[in-house]
Amino acid sequence: MVRAEGHGGHLALAVARAHGVDTMFTLSGAHVFPLYDAAVTADEPMRLVDVRHEQTAVFAAEATAKLTRRPGLAVLTAGPGVTNGISAVTTAHFNGSPVLVVGGRAPGFRWGSGSLQELDHPPLLAPVTKLAATVHSVEAIAEEVDGALRTATAPHRGPVFLDVPMDQLFSRAEVDLPPPPTREPVPPDPADVATVGRLLADARRPVLVIGSDVWSDGAEAAAFELAEAAGIPVITNGMGRGIVPAGHPLLVSRARGAALGGADLVVVAGAPLDFRLGFGVFGSDAPAAVIHLTDSPEQVARHVALAASASGDLGLVLGGVLEAWTRSAPRSPYVEWTAMLASAVRAAVEGDRDLLTSDSDPVHPARIYGELSPRLADDAVVIGDGGDFVSYAGKYVEAKAPGGWLDPGPYGCLGTGLGYAIGARLARPSAQVVLMLGDGAAGFSLMDVDTLVRHGLPVVIVVGNNGGWGLEKHPMRFLYGYDVAAELSPRTRYDEVARALGGAGELVERAVDVGPAMDRAFAAGVPYLVNVLTDPDIAYPRSTNLA
Repeated sequence: MVRAEGHGGHLALAVARAHGVDTMFTLSGAHVFPLYDAAVTADEPMRLVDVRHEQTAVFAAEATAKLTRRPGLAVLTAGPGVTNGISAVTTAHFNGSPVLVVGGRAPGFRWGSGSLQELDHPPLLAPVTKLAATVHSVEAIAEEVDGALRTATAPHRGPVFLDVPMDQLFSRAEVDLPPPPTREPVPPDPADVATVGRLLADARRPVLVIGSDVWSDGAEAAAFELAEAAGIPVITNGMGRGIVPAGHPLLVSRARGAALGGADLVVVAGAPLDFRLGFGVFGSDAPAAVIHLTDSPEQVARHVALAASASGDLGLVLGGVLEAWTRSAPRSPYVEWTAMLASAVRAAVEGDRDLLTSDSDPVHPARIYGELSPRLADDAVVIGDGGDFVSYAGKYVEAKAPGGWLDPGPYGCLGTGLGYAIGARLARPSAQVVLMLGDGAAGFSLMDVDTLVRHGLPVVIVVGNNGGWGLEKHPMRFLYGYDVAAELSPRTRYDEVARALGGAGELVERAVDVGPAMDRAFAAGVPYLVNVLTDPDIAYPRSTNLA
């Protein structure tokens, strides 16, 4: 045991450091001053990043957790500081991201007297966290922080919340620190894995869907080995993007409709069977059998009939499936199926060529991605925050390596962009970081360009500026023949906002100027916003059932 003495902030951060936390994201508040003091005065100081809105602090912590696969830390002051962060905590909940949020709390000895920002936070956070509690004594802080972080990082991962009364956080204690954590992978049931392998071997048109939890579990190598060894066509989802890299012959995300419509077996690994995957209903002519592979039993879908499922460490699950498949099918029987989907991918790519190179006036949003993709390095991190504009990113940006994609996930919360960009730049200091930002989404977090500037974090920001809420405007017109509450001011100079906050940027009105503007942005070495005026009459062609 390591003995430690100090105020509550020292004790909390000593434990957080043992769990791999090296950065605190916050917005200044007196209730949590001891945590700041601990960050800057410790023998090994913790990086302290202060932002302009509490949700940005939590989003930045979540991006750090996603990219480093270590817990993220956000510190929020009491009352509105905590409530401002709840949408971001909820996003981490739906994404299964291990984030510790520490909240300030009015003094315990004054509780019930009406202290400044007195609010009982845990009941508000309980529905969207794995744990929400108050630490009532300084002596308990180290143990409670350790328990919260162990809870956050245990599959299925997710956010946790602790608040500490101000009088206890400022108090001092001498305690034994908990031992550093160790991770023991949970093995799957061998019988479940054997069943999955046998069903896969019996299939003739299988598809493997790789989702975010495969990345979170460190199972990307096992997933890639299964796909290649068995020759299974793959669709990637969320943080699963890049596990089978862009251009690989087995990556058929561009032929998603043909793959999921024609499959006789769909194996979904590390992703929920939610609206993004048709709620687990696949096959156009005949229903496809569905197998669900998850990191923990409670994640197995209950709303759809499954042919099989297996739960546990996804590296062990996927490796076991490959072993079982090999015993039943020593060579790939899917050659014709794979070739047909590869042909569909080529046709889709060729069919989109005109859009990606369009010289239309106003600019077609697809042209922006046609210019971006060839400029992306293999280790680039691309972030999407928006509606229609970012839907094009999901279609056209294919990661070249794992851990290169961030989006809000199934909760669909706008405003993630600047927080994710801050976290990504810190987690990947040498990589390109590109934020694709809808003009509607820009309104949620653009002030945090100031945070990028103050902390010296260069990021390329591309705003698709069509002067409206495109994801709502076009469906409303389809339903009612008109739209309301869907217009934004046309030609808004978001680039001038970035410049006013200390960054750089420019307005782009012609398709031919998009690429050169991106080149200047990548070369700038400062936060740089490329504000592209796009055609407001173009709607992303979507068919996803949201209900």
